[in-house]
Amino acid sequence: MELNKIELLVEKYFQGESSIAEENELRTYFSSLHVAQHLEQYKPLFGYLSLAADQKFAPEIALDSKQDFQNEFKKRKVTWLSIAASVVVLMGIGTYGYYNDEFEKGKQNLGTYDDPELAFRQTQKALALLSNHVNVGIESVKYIEEYQESKELIFKQ
Repeated sequence: MELNKIELLVEKYFQGESSIAEENELRTYFSSLHVAQHLEQYKPLFGYLSLAADQKFAPEIALDSKQDFQNEFKKRKVTWLSIAASVVVLMGIGTYGYYNDEFEKGKQNLGTYDDPELAFRQTQKALALLSNHVNVGIESVKYIEEYQESKELIFKQ
């Protein structure tokens, strides 16, 4: 009777229909010394499962070393951040010095004129140049307006 029950439990186990209690019963049976000859082939399987169930996970890294690692990581991070901040500050100072020097050089030559008529002509040239560039920009906007009107006619929004 016992052998028939074990054979039925093995069948249920391989079909995935066995309960935890039935699996424990199979482990107990296959870990004993009295296993039927035709069921000997399953002994290593259930023997391994019983050994795996008894094993416990033990972390390999101690908590102190984990904290040491985190502290070292934070120190490295702070070191790199301070180096990066120093580089940014130095670049800012260098950029300010460069542009301030250029500004001082440009400040000396203000383009002043002693003759008012010459100043008037130069101002007219500058304004004409500015006007030409503004007109080019306005022409581009006109093309966009025409495109918008055409699109509205086509799609009738």
